[in-house]
Amino acid sequence: MRLVLKLLLLVLLLAAAWLAYTLWLPLPPGGEKFVMLRPGMSARQIAGELERSGAIRSGRAFLFLHYTRRQSLKAGEYRFADPASTFQVHDRVARGDIYVHTVAIPEGYNTYDIAAAIEAAGLGSRAEFLALTRSQLALISDLDPKASSLEGYLFPDTYKFTRTQSLRDMLAAMVRRFRQEAQSLGLTANCHDVVTLASIVEKETGVPEERPLVAGVFYNRVAKKIALAADPTVIYAALLAGSYDGVINQSDLHMASPYNTYRYPGLPPGPICNPGRASLEAALRPAKTEFLYFVSDNQGRHLFSRTLEEHARNVAAYRRAAAR
Repeated sequence: MRLVLKLLLLVLLLAAAWLAYTLWLPLPPGGEKFVMLRPGMSARQIAGELERSGAIRSGRAFLFLHYTRRQSLKAGEYRFADPASTFQVHDRVARGDIYVHTVAIPEGYNTYDIAAAIEAAGLGSRAEFLALTRSQLALISDLDPKASSLEGYLFPDTYKFTRTQSLRDMLAAMVRRFRQEAQSLGLTANCHDVVTLASIVEKETGVPEERPLVAGVFYNRVAKKIALAADPTVIYAALLAGSYDGVINQSDLHMASPYNTYRYPGLPPGPICNPGRASLEAALRPAKTEFLYFVSDNQGRHLFSRTLEEHARNVAAYRRAAAR
């Protein structure tokens, strides 16, 4: 009888030592590790995934702890880089301390740029993202019934996404940000022309005080049926055609694309990038001037003119400055 009690005591001591080792002793992860716990996974599957990844020593010990605590476990992607005990790992999964990917979308990014940023963050395929920008038009149907893609409505901002979110969820988050800014500006419906012009303004100048002037020039040209002749629209046409090589070629200026505003007067069929608030505001409230032309002053700003003769002088001045 004493032998049995001794053996039982020994077993209990060994079990306690094993639990202490597996539950309390921090485990170095051996470098940065990411573990994806998908929605619908059982506690047993989660424990197994954590053990296979090296985040914990024992899935069984994790399950023992889980069944004593009876806390729900949260799906998501978890990052492990520092030594942690099974207690600490369980606490993190129970409170949903999931890893968040930060994606910065600057003003003027087009859908191709955003798709590349999403793919670089490991959140999804560039090709799938681009396909969704063309298929998820219901997200903006009330804002722009004529839209052929979500271009222009993915508001520039710094976003925090998780891998449990779908690409459609991410697009919806960007559109929600656009709606917030648009509503604050009084832009709530039939946004097509305003957003299209704002996208061109965004690409034409980075100087805040120039944006209303640039918008005014383009509105004046549209009213007088003068081609906008905006280089950024030509670049976008080449991007759509898959032929853009980093420079505007002579062939691009003759491309039979409705986005080629050298060849076709009026606004292009839709936005060419995703404008920020300042450019949207400029397109809504352009400067009232008689300016019809502008050209770079070679110092980061532009020279504006009313007549073709004045514009020709400004162009000549630009070329002389550029040649120095």
